[in-house]
Amino acid sequence: MAGNVIDELVNTLYETIDDAPAVPLSSKCIIEREKALDILEEIRANLPGELKMASEIVEKRKDFIDAGKREYDSKVKQAEEVAKQKVNEHELVQEARKRAAEIIANAESRSKELMRAAAAYCDDAIKRTEVSVDETLEQIKNTRTQFLNAMKEYK
Repeated sequence: MAGNVIDELVNTLYETIDDAPAVPLSSKCIIEREKALDILEEIRANLPGELKMASEIVEKRKDFIDAGKREYDSKVKQAEEVAKQKVNEHELVQEARKRAAEIIANAESRSKELMRAAAAYCDDAIKRTEVSVDETLEQIKNTRTQFLNAMKEYK
């Protein structure tokens, strides 16, 4: 791989400089120009491939991160939709229960009202029947008394 070649070349250049004899009374050193330039030339020749490979790696990394973000956004959106649906379902259930309670309360109220009306009607019908029976009984008593009085004449 070119990365290993570049590492080896950089190490060779480092060793060349490190092993180079020092110039007396200075921090400078003497290196072989041709050897150093040859090493630098080889590094330069191998660098475009390394840069291209590094660029591809960075691009793949970017694509991977973008795909991860898209998947994350998709999952979040799905979760929000599911949560919204459950909230809506919960609200529908609550509304249905509320409406059912109202219907039951109205039915019970109407039932009590009908029972009161039926009781009042029955009471009125029984009262009228009682009055009618009383009147009929009175007529029967009067008729009997008249009959008995009429029968006394024949005795």
